[in-house]
Amino acid sequence: MDKLYDLAIVGGGIVGAATFYKLQTAYPDLKIVVFEKEKAWADHQTGNNSGVIHSGLYYTPGSLKAENCVKGRRELVSFAKAYNVPHDVCGKVVVATKESELPFMNKIFDNGIANDTEGIEKISGEQIKDIEPYVEGIAGIWVPCTGIIDYRRATEVMVEVGEAKNPDSSTHLNTEVLGIEHNGDHRLINTSKGDFKAKKIIFCGGLQADRLAKKDGVKIKEKVVGFRGDYYELTDQAKHKVKNLIYPVPNPEFPFLGVHFTRMTNGEIECGPNAVFTFKREGYNKTDFSLKDTMSALSYGGTWKLFFNNMKFGVDEYRRAFSKRLFLRTLQGLIPSLTMQDIKPGRAGVRALLLGEDGDTRDDFRIEYSDHSIHVLNAPSPAATASLAIGDYIKELAEEHFKLK
Repeated sequence: MDKLYDLAIVGGGIVGAATFYKLQTAYPDLKIVVFEKEKAWADHQTGNNSGVIHSGLYYTPGSLKAENCVKGRRELVSFAKAYNVPHDVCGKVVVATKESELPFMNKIFDNGIANDTEGIEKISGEQIKDIEPYVEGIAGIWVPCTGIIDYRRATEVMVEVGEAKNPDSSTHLNTEVLGIEHNGDHRLINTSKGDFKAKKIIFCGGLQADRLAKKDGVKIKEKVVGFRGDYYELTDQAKHKVKNLIYPVPNPEFPFLGVHFTRMTNGEIECGPNAVFTFKREGYNKTDFSLKDTMSALSYGGTWKLFFNNMKFGVDEYRRAFSKRLFLRTLQGLIPSLTMQDIKPGRAGVRALLLGEDGDTRDDFRIEYSDHSIHVLNAPSPAATASLAIGDYIKELAEEHFKLK
């Protein structure tokens, strides 16, 4: 292919789409090509998460997560309004069910204040009941700026708006990037649909971020390890028990937020997710297995350190993954009146963790650059909420290091 693109973006999740949208809007004359290996945009982490617009409550003040979540949330809501993306800023309650949770509840409240999370307030058990009548808790946080959104549709719209800016740009589904060749002033991108030429490349590969970095000749010590999250749904007879969003106080010793209740934009109510090691990075069923992915994860010392550091939690999560009764028992911690007949198995998602050699989950966003490429190496939750802010951040990096004009 003789056409030379100014930029290539690898990955069609919401971070890749937001990056395309931001760059093409700011520089309508740039010729940009976007590659997504699946048949649809947002087919992995973006399209299989819990659909929550996060507030910024949980993240360390000053971190990339905190700054980009709050900025990105506000912009995402404006974007959704402008382009009729299904969404609802409905608010959520974070619920403490025992005294031992109160110190950490107070800590995340203080985080929220420091992160400029507007409207949050501490509430009593009685006030929780005013918002969510079936929830039992001793204290909580009301977070009015949290919402829900259709992230798949948001991603599609970002791509559509970007495409309309320049007819010389192009987007390609069902096109997997297989290799990168460095040829002087441009890169030759080998894909499943042939070769493409681009001056610079931005990688937003999610679950494949470390492998794409390796293809580009970037050396990183960490590895991406996948964790599957299973969801249940409330049956029709139980949907009245959840109005909007209900979260537990997260356990500070465990690197996930815990099982929560989410009213989706389609009216369904999901409960979950748990978090279990997956034997296939893009495996959404309990029995999915990839020898390559399993060997990659289990031959890495950081994976075992994460397991040993979280042994009790890991065992509990696995037991719950295969037991509806145990999953229900967790849900009953917030809504005691739920029964086995009130829940049914739902979908699953897989999240990517960039894992350090010491078992550290590399909690903050991590984006690295060189003179010819930018790599989004770690973009866990709240990356979808923060996507437009991350797109701005990447645009600024590209302006500086790619000398965009």
